[in-house]
Amino acid sequence: MDTSPYRLAMPGVRNTSVVFSSPHSGRDYPWEFLNNSVLDERTIRSSEDAFVDLLFSDAPAMGAPLLLAKVPRAYVDLNRSIEELDPALIRDVPKVAHNPRVSSGLGVIPRVVANGKAIQLGKMSIKDARARLDTCWVPYHARLQTLLNEARSSFGEAILIDCHSMPHEALESVSRPGLPRADVVIGDRFGASARSDIVEAIETAFRAAGLRVVRNAPFAGAYITQHYGRPSRNQHAVQIEIDRSLYMNERMVRPNGNFQTVRRLIASVISEVIEIGRKDQPMAAE
Repeated sequence: MDTSPYRLAMPGVRNTSVVFSSPHSGRDYPWEFLNNSVLDERTIRSSEDAFVDLLFSDAPAMGAPLLLAKVPRAYVDLNRSIEELDPALIRDVPKVAHNPRVSSGLGVIPRVVANGKAIQLGKMSIKDARARLDTCWVPYHARLQTLLNEARSSFGEAILIDCHSMPHEALESVSRPGLPRADVVIGDRFGASARSDIVEAIETAFRAAGLRVVRNAPFAGAYITQHYGRPSRNQHAVQIEIDRSLYMNERMVRPNGNFQTVRRLIASVISEVIEIGRKDQPMAAE
């Protein structure tokens, strides 16, 4: 039985420095985890970036690797530091400086899903928490860094596209009354995680597909963008958040009638983004 926490789809010929990653679309829920949860199966899926893996599934055919989480976000959040342990959920966690994500129950092993609903009753041991992280978090990030190292070795740089989705209401606090909401939020840690021309080219690709785009508000990028975005080392990371209501029924957690249309739009974006990573390919040996 395959127990890997991720699935890696590789292109037949890898011809771009771009790497796509979807850390929150995993939906392989361990039976024991579901059995111990106080939530029903639909509610526990509410924090998933459901179907983002399918939206970006054309990337390998166009020449770029696609790393997909199989482990669900409610089990292990791969977009958190391995040290973001929640003392309200895990026994014997050392006290650390205040962390708003951990305090709200959204640490590396989440205590809650969307709308603050608790996943389980009681606490788990730090031994069990570490075992969960060793089997899920560590392999995913090891593979991701390997993919980026290979890109830098082959193409002189690596461009990570960190693929996510957001609830439709996520933009309520930043949307101006009377104006259309954005469809996509691009996060580059306010310029810290990627070179400006790369981010501009990604934004142009989404706009060319007819999608409304904003940057860094309300999502500037979390752990993956912050940790892997190292422009000074020719390693860039950009987070993409897509409005879920464009392609899915959020309440039922299933694709809606626009899913295939949105998938085709994303395929056109993927094609343009992949070209960004082909501009500076090394010359072949004579």
